[in-house]
Amino acid sequence: MRRTLTPESTLHDLVCDGIKAVENKHHQHFDPPIRSAFDDSIDLDKAMLSGREGENRWDYLLGHEPSGEIIAVEPHSAKEDEISTIIKKRSAAMEQLSTHIQNGVRIKRWLWVASSEVYFADTERARRRLDQNGIEFVGKKVMAKHLPKSAPAKNQEHRRIKASKK
Repeated sequence: MRRTLTPESTLHDLVCDGIKAVENKHHQHFDPPIRSAFDDSIDLDKAMLSGREGENRWDYLLGHEPSGEIIAVEPHSAKEDEISTIIKKRSAAMEQLSTHIQNGVRIKRWLWVASSEVYFADTERARRRLDQNGIEFVGKKVMAKHLPKSAPAKNQEHRRIKASKK
Protein backbone atom coordinates (compact mmCIF):
# COMPACT_ATOMS: atom_id res chain seq x y z
CA MET A 1 0.00 0.00 0.00
CA ARG A 2 2.60 2.54 1.06
CA ARG A 3 4.48 2.58 -2.23
CA THR A 4 1.30 3.04 -4.29
CA LEU A 5 0.09 6.18 -2.54
CA THR A 6 0.87 9.59 -3.96
CA PRO A 7 3.38 11.60 -1.89
CA GLU A 8 0.67 14.10 -0.89
CA SER A 9 -1.92 11.47 0.08
CA THR A 10 -3.38 11.91 3.55
CA LEU A 11 -3.68 8.12 3.81
CA HIS A 12 0.04 7.53 4.56
CA ASP A 13 -0.42 7.88 8.31
CA LEU A 14 -3.32 5.41 8.28
CA VAL A 15 -1.42 2.52 6.69
CA CYS A 16 -0.65 -0.28 9.17
CA ASP A 17 1.79 -3.18 8.98
CA GLY A 18 0.38 -6.57 8.01
CA ILE A 19 -3.37 -6.87 8.57
CA LYS A 20 -3.38 -4.62 11.63
CA ALA A 21 -5.80 -2.17 9.94
CA VAL A 22 -8.35 -4.99 9.64
CA GLU A 23 -10.71 -5.02 12.61
CA ASN A 24 -10.12 -8.03 14.87
CA LYS A 25 -13.64 -9.32 14.24
CA HIS A 26 -12.84 -9.47 10.51
CA HIS A 27 -9.61 -11.50 10.89
CA GLN A 28 -11.76 -14.63 10.75
CA HIS A 29 -12.48 -13.82 7.09
CA PHE A 30 -8.82 -14.38 6.18
CA ASP A 31 -7.58 -17.97 6.05
CA PRO A 32 -4.79 -18.14 8.68
CA PRO A 33 -2.06 -19.34 6.25
CA ILE A 34 -2.46 -16.22 4.06
CA ARG A 35 -2.54 -13.57 6.79
CA SER A 36 1.23 -13.13 6.78
CA ALA A 37 1.23 -12.58 2.98
CA PHE A 38 0.04 -9.01 3.48
CA ASP A 39 2.72 -6.37 3.89
CA ASP A 40 0.40 -3.60 4.98
CA SER A 41 -3.24 -2.55 5.10
CA ILE A 42 -5.59 0.36 5.50
CA ASP A 43 -9.11 0.57 6.89
CA LEU A 44 -10.50 2.46 3.91
CA ASP A 45 -13.96 2.73 5.45
CA LYS A 46 -12.59 4.71 8.40
CA ALA A 47 -10.09 6.62 6.28
CA MET A 48 -12.82 7.92 3.97
CA LEU A 49 -15.49 8.52 6.61
CA SER A 50 -14.93 12.22 7.30
CA GLY A 51 -17.15 14.25 4.99
CA ARG A 52 -18.51 11.09 3.35
CA GLU A 53 -20.71 9.75 6.12
CA GLY A 54 -23.64 9.14 3.75
CA GLU A 55 -21.57 7.62 0.94
CA ASN A 56 -20.76 4.01 0.22
CA ARG A 57 -17.27 3.05 1.36
CA TRP A 58 -15.21 -0.11 0.80
CA ASP A 59 -13.72 -1.65 3.94
CA TYR A 60 -10.07 -2.62 3.39
CA LEU A 61 -7.11 -2.32 1.07
CA LEU A 62 -4.18 -4.67 1.62
CA GLY A 63 -0.73 -4.85 0.06
CA HIS A 64 -0.13 -8.44 -1.05
CA GLU A 65 3.63 -8.88 -0.61
CA PRO A 66 4.26 -11.95 -2.84
CA SER A 67 2.70 -10.31 -5.91
CA GLY A 68 3.24 -6.65 -5.09
CA GLU A 69 -0.46 -6.06 -5.83
CA ILE A 70 -3.20 -4.28 -3.90
CA ILE A 71 -6.21 -6.33 -2.83
CA ALA A 72 -9.53 -4.78 -1.77
CA VAL A 73 -11.62 -6.81 0.71
CA GLU A 74 -15.20 -6.08 1.75
CA PRO A 75 -16.76 -8.15 4.56
CA HIS A 76 -20.47 -7.59 3.99
CA SER A 77 -23.73 -9.46 4.33
CA ALA A 78 -24.25 -11.86 1.45
CA LYS A 79 -27.81 -11.37 0.31
CA GLU A 80 -29.19 -11.08 -3.20
CA ASP A 81 -30.27 -7.49 -2.64
CA GLU A 82 -26.75 -6.50 -1.49
CA ILE A 83 -25.10 -7.05 -4.88
CA SER A 84 -26.00 -3.52 -5.99
CA THR A 85 -24.61 -2.10 -2.75
CA ILE A 86 -21.31 -3.93 -3.22
CA ILE A 87 -21.06 -2.60 -6.78
CA LYS A 88 -21.74 0.94 -5.52
CA LYS A 89 -19.10 0.54 -2.80
CA ARG A 90 -16.47 -0.42 -5.38
CA SER A 91 -17.37 2.51 -7.63
CA ALA A 92 -17.28 4.92 -4.69
CA ALA A 93 -13.90 3.55 -3.54
CA MET A 94 -12.40 4.02 -6.98
CA GLU A 95 -13.54 7.64 -7.01
CA GLN A 96 -12.46 8.26 -3.40
CA LEU A 97 -9.01 6.81 -4.08
CA SER A 98 -8.43 8.72 -7.33
CA THR A 99 -6.38 11.43 -5.62
CA HIS A 100 -4.53 9.04 -3.30
CA ILE A 101 -3.24 6.30 -5.62
CA GLN A 102 -0.40 6.96 -8.05
CA ASN A 103 -1.21 7.04 -11.76
CA GLY A 104 -1.01 3.62 -13.37
CA VAL A 105 -1.61 1.74 -10.11
CA ARG A 106 -4.70 -0.38 -10.01
CA ILE A 107 -6.29 -2.59 -7.43
CA LYS A 108 -5.72 -6.14 -8.61
CA ARG A 109 -8.64 -7.86 -6.87
CA TRP A 110 -11.92 -6.66 -5.37
CA LEU A 111 -13.05 -9.43 -3.01
CA TRP A 112 -16.44 -9.62 -1.30
CA VAL A 113 -16.43 -11.95 1.70
CA ALA A 114 -19.63 -12.96 3.48
CA SER A 115 -19.73 -11.37 6.94
CA SER A 116 -22.23 -14.03 8.08
CA GLU A 117 -24.38 -16.68 6.43
CA VAL A 118 -24.79 -16.60 2.64
CA TYR A 119 -28.37 -15.86 1.68
CA PHE A 120 -28.25 -15.81 -2.08
CA ALA A 121 -27.97 -18.42 -4.76
CA ASP A 122 -24.76 -18.50 -6.73
CA THR A 123 -26.61 -17.91 -9.97
CA GLU A 124 -25.21 -17.06 -13.37
CA ARG A 125 -26.97 -13.68 -13.24
CA ALA A 126 -25.42 -12.78 -9.87
CA ARG A 127 -21.94 -13.90 -11.00
CA ARG A 128 -22.29 -11.98 -14.26
CA ARG A 129 -23.19 -8.74 -12.44
CA LEU A 130 -20.22 -9.12 -10.12
CA ASP A 131 -17.86 -10.11 -12.96
CA GLN A 132 -18.94 -7.12 -15.05
CA ASN A 133 -17.98 -4.89 -12.13
CA GLY A 134 -14.68 -6.60 -11.33
CA ILE A 135 -15.83 -8.10 -8.02
CA GLU A 136 -15.32 -11.67 -6.85
CA PHE A 137 -17.57 -13.18 -4.20
CA VAL A 138 -15.32 -15.53 -2.19
CA GLY A 139 -17.74 -16.99 0.34
CA LYS A 140 -16.92 -16.79 4.05
CA LYS A 141 -13.12 -16.65 3.84
CA VAL A 142 -10.41 -15.16 1.64
CA MET A 143 -8.08 -18.02 0.74
CA ALA A 144 -4.84 -18.39 -1.24
CA LYS A 145 -6.78 -19.26 -4.41
CA HIS A 146 -8.39 -15.79 -4.33
CA LEU A 147 -5.05 -13.96 -4.29
CA PRO A 148 -2.79 -13.10 -7.23
CA LYS A 149 0.09 -15.39 -8.03
CA SER A 150 3.56 -14.41 -6.89
CA ALA A 151 5.50 -11.84 -8.86
CA PRO A 152 7.89 -12.97 -11.61
CA ALA A 153 11.37 -14.04 -10.49
CA LYS A 154 12.90 -10.66 -11.46
CA ASN A 155 10.59 -8.83 -9.05
CA GLN A 156 11.20 -11.44 -6.35
CA GLU A 157 14.96 -10.83 -6.60
CA HIS A 158 14.36 -7.07 -6.33
CA ARG A 159 12.29 -7.70 -3.19
CA ARG A 160 15.05 -9.84 -1.65
CA ILE A 161 17.62 -7.11 -2.28
CA LYS A 162 15.29 -4.46 -0.87
CA ALA A 163 14.57 -6.58 2.23
CA SER A 164 18.27 -7.25 2.86
CA LYS A 165 18.94 -3.50 2.94
CA LYS A 166 16.49 -2.99 5.82
